This record gives sequence, structure tokens and C-alpha cells, in this order.
Amino acid sequence: MPSDLVIVYHRQPYEEVEENGKTVFRENKSPNGIVPTLKSFFGTADRASWIAWKLAEDPADPGFDRVVEINDAHGRYSVSRLPLTMDQVRSFYHVSSKEAFWPILHSFKEKFNYDPVDWPTFREVNWAFAEAAAREAAKGARVWIHDYNLWLVPGYLRQLRSDVTISFFHHTPFPAADMFNVLPWRREIVESLLACDIVGFHIPRYAANFLSVAQSLFDVTPVAREAVDPELVSDGTALSERSTPTLIEFDGRYVAISASSVGVATDFIESRANDSRVRADAQAIRADLGDVRLVLSVGRTDYTKGGLDQLESFERLLTDTPDLRGTIRLMHVSVSADRNMSAYARTQTGIEEAAGRINGRFGTLEWQPVALISRAIPFDDLIKYYLAADVAWITPLVDGMNLVCKEYVAARTDGDGVLVLSEFAGAAVELNSAVITNPFSHRSMDQALLQALAMPEDERRTRMAALRAVVRRYSVAAWGQSQQAQFDAAIARKAG
Repeated sequence: MPSDLVIVYHRQPYEEVEENGKTVFRENKSPNGIVPTLKSFFGTADRASWIAWKLAEDPADPGFDRVVEINDAHGRYSVSRLPLTMDQVRSFYHVSSKEAFWPILHSFKEKFNYDPVDWPTFREVNWAFAEAAAREAAKGARVWIHDYNLWLVPGYLRQLRSDVTISFFHHTPFPAADMFNVLPWRREIVESLLACDIVGFHIPRYAANFLSVAQSLFDVTPVAREAVDPELVSDGTALSERSTPTLIEFDGRYVAISASSVGVATDFIESRANDSRVRADAQAIRADLGDVRLVLSVGRTDYTKGGLDQLESFERLLTDTPDLRGTIRLMHVSVSADRNMSAYARTQTGIEEAAGRINGRFGTLEWQPVALISRAIPFDDLIKYYLAADVAWITPLVDGMNLVCKEYVAARTDGDGVLVLSEFAGAAVELNSAVITNPFSHRSMDQALLQALAMPEDERRTRMAALRAVVRRYSVAAWGQSQQAQFDAAIARKAG
């Protein structure tokens, strides 16, 4: 049965596990992240489907379930699963997406690796996604495509189905033309994106960069531009913009450019943070710490996240400020990535060596300065540490958005705590009441943490109140509503 809403994303919308020899599909454990958010859109459609890939030893195996029907809290929907071999996944995702696209999107030109890219395989996989979307979509359906590893899907889908309304959302930064145009496939990628009805980004800076890239490659005409909400304009953050493009014309078609940041499930996080058992566990963590203040850092092991730079800053502070020794602890959660990918393996090794060196230099039998955790922490446990932490230290070198800092703010229902945030995280555009720092500056990094540790309670609470108001305003539900409004506007524009 054709679907009036088709979501195209590389991940399946559930956790697939084996129980007693049978395959079981479980709901995602955390309400945060993109998958639960996208599933919430199923309630807006009479019939919905999701398209993802699944690893298959033999894609031609007649026993492979290409379509499964799901009935969960979000309703009934089908999942079309594209069987990809390990070689296809390695080429399409680990090499093309992670070794070529990822460093350019995050402005790490020196890490760009063009040589191993198998562009025909990337095209082949994107074509398979487009074919699946064309097959699933009802006449005039909304098709919502997500993230850079599916860059070519909009162009292919437009060839197959001129009737559908296509939206593409970028969950990463989008760099300026002098960086993006390093990619040899730039024209093919951008021409595909210009086949959309809507191209979405987290913040106005990324939208402006996309327009500059498009204009460098094609005859694109800006049609409309709007002032940015004054709440999102701050001279103290590097990514702030005062206006943003909203509509362009290309090849006789209008393309909307949206800037709308993904948020977090604030109601859920607050309910967990207010749970009496969670609060008791957080108080127990505080009691175990005694007079030691807890600095919390949470991220993935990725060179863009600045984990090693952060540890080096912490080491400098302990070296230069002896009074801090024995009085603070850094809980550094750096979730290991695939060690088969050399760039991530080097980052993980560097983090482990730095943490070991700091503990070796400064640790005592009674006090360990760094607690390094290289595995994912269950969300309920993480909330306890959000509540217990004196400071959340979130300092990526580059980040499309960063939801950890928003989770921390949403969890602080007690109104206390300090957020130290990199000005190169997309979230800093909204969260400018945080202590903003430049992770490329030793002085800025070191002083920001010292400022957070020395901050008086009244200032902590004033800043946190402002941060919590913004996080509630730009929640994940608000993001969903803005995306729905973009679809509605695009459909009305085409009709009339």
C-alpha cells in the first residue's frame, strides 16, 4: 500500500535483537536522538514507511525480509530494508562518507582522503534508496531524506517521481564554498540537493554556506531572506548570523532553505530528572564525591569533538593551579568509535594516553583526577550524572548541533549547574548564556573552566534559567512542528 509519508534514513527505526532464536524489534531505549523524533511524524500520515539499509551476506537471498511491518507506540508503518553487503557498507559509509565527506563538512581539510573513494558504489547505494522511496511513495507524497550519506537520493528521486515533495535535512555542519568545493563531486551533490523542495539545516550559518556553495556552482537566484530571531544573535559566538536565506530559485523551481535546530525531549528529561529514585542516586554520587567538584564531559570518540584538546586543557590547569589538585574530578565519557577506522583509532589512543598521563602525574591513593569511560552510558544513568555535575564541559572543535549540552540543561530542574560550551557547536547559537569558549585557544579553554568553577550561585542560577527557557522553546517537538510547516508551505507553493 503506497505511503503518503516516506522517511529515508540510513538507520532502521528500532533495535533488532535475537531472543530465543527469533528476531525481535525493540523500541529505542532513549527518546532523544533523531530516530524517535522522526518516528513521531508517523502520526501525521494515514500511511507511512521508512527506508533504511541492513547488512546482508547475499543481497539476492530470497529469505531476506525486504519489507517488515511494525506496530509500536508511534503507530503502524512499514520498513523497507535495502540489503547491502559488507563491501558496499564499507565503501558507501566508512570510506566515502567518513573519510571523504566527514572531514570536509567539519572543515578538517587535512584529513580529507579522496584516493580510496569508490564513487560508483556511492551512486549505486543512493540509487537503491531513491528507487525504494519511489516505490513506497503515494502520488504527491512527502519524502523526507536525512543526512549527507544520502546526498544523491533527491536528484535520483526527482527523476523517478516528479510528483512528490522532497525535503532533505542536514544533521552536520555545512561549510563555506572554499571548503566544500574541495570535493571533486561537488556539482553532482549540490545539483541533487537543488532537486529538493526544501533543504534544511540546524542554524542560519549553515544555510548561508549552502547558498554560497550553490551560487558558486550554478545559476541560483536568491528570492527571499529573513532576519534571524534576536534571541539567536550573539556577538559572543562564532556561528551567529543576523539574517538567513529562506527561498531560492533554480532551473525554474523554488527551493526553500530552512534553519531549524534539533532539540531534545524536554518533558521526558525533566520527568526523569524529577524522579525520586534518580534524584536520590544523584545525591549519593555527590555524597561519594565529598568536597570534590565534578566536571562532566560526554561525547563520541571523534577528532571533531576535541576530546584530546580538552584533556590537555585539564592537564594545564592542574599544572598551573596546584590548589585545584584533589578538589575536582573530570568524568570524561568518550564513546569508542569503530577502531577499524584509523582516524578514530588514533583519536581514541590519544585520549587514553592523555588520561593515563594525567592520572599518573597527579593522582594519589585518595584522588584520581580523570575517570575515563569509553562505553555508552544508559540514559537513565547519564541523567544522574547531569544532576550531580557542577560543570558540563562540552567543547567540540566543530559540531553540527550537539544535544548533550541541551540534555544537561533540560535535566537541571534544580536550576543549578554551569554549562561551558564551545562557540563552534551549533547549539551555541541558542545557548549563548553558557560560558562560551574557543577550543582552539589554550587561554580561552583554561579560563572558561576556571570561570565556571568559581561562579557564584546567583550567577549560576541566572544563566541556567535563561538556558532552560531556550531549551524548552527549541525542543524536539518544536523542531518537528517547524519541519511540518515547511512541508505544508512547499506543497502550497507548488499548488499555487
